[in-house]
Amino acid sequence: YPQVTATLVLLLCVLGLAAGGKLLVVPLDGSHWLSMREVLDSLKQKGHEIVVVAPEVSLHIKPTKNFIMKMYPVPFTQEEMDEHFLAFSQDIFEEGSFLERVLRKYQRLKESAAMFLSTCAQLLYNKELVRYLEESKFDAVFTDPILPCGQILAEHLSVPSVVFLQQIPCGLEFEATQCPNPPSYVPRLFTAYTDRMNFFQRVKNLIFDITNYFLCDFVFQPYSKLASEFLQRDVTVLDLLRQASIWLVKLDFVLHYPRPLMPNMIMVSGVNCAYKNLTQ
Repeated sequence: YPQVTATLVLLLCVLGLAAGGKLLVVPLDGSHWLSMREVLDSLKQKGHEIVVVAPEVSLHIKPTKNFIMKMYPVPFTQEEMDEHFLAFSQDIFEEGSFLERVLRKYQRLKESAAMFLSTCAQLLYNKELVRYLEESKFDAVFTDPILPCGQILAEHLSVPSVVFLQQIPCGLEFEATQCPNPPSYVPRLFTAYTDRMNFFQRVKNLIFDITNYFLCDFVFQPYSKLASEFLQRDVTVLDLLRQASIWLVKLDFVLHYPRPLMPNMIMVSGVNCAYKNLTQ
């Protein structure tokens, strides 16, 4: 039966296309990792090989049999990290004027930024680990862009990246994706406005948006310097984010106000509710 033989040969030739890929995961700790892990568990069940690189000191990222875990040392202790995030979470519920909240948030972000930057630098300059990543031939990088370390590695390894986020603190995702973000329509952080504003509210919303430019420069400028040194060429965080192929956004218009999206921005808010038995 030559036709049957030819069909079997053809199926064997394309069998490799159905094989799982090899995914490098550069996560962000805390609740970011908890929702990302739900996605990774599903990818593992579909036959993908998953390698997670994470610091030895973390809140929730622990070794598991589902993934290959590559841990690296960092210059702070578990006690220091726990104390910092406890104070950060308590600040969220503190009341006060807009200026008080901004200054308080600024101080906490300054502390968090220093810790995360140190974590990223320890990863990039871990020569043994980076050599392993170079030799592993990954198909893609899956990362949280709030910590641009994953984007730096994706650029270094010359592989596409998929980012998984709710929002970047200063709205950098809008500029990176060229997504419309008009202050007359999209409410800004701390304003408590909806997507329906009068003229004066729109003016105030625009003024609040100005603080984002200072926040972006403060949070991400050190990463631009680190990326430029590591990649040995001038590069900004915005340049790195523009290379992301797909943006998986943990938002849902049932819970959040509508806003413009680009074709490569996909809403995946339901992943946060996976396996949760909610009562009426």
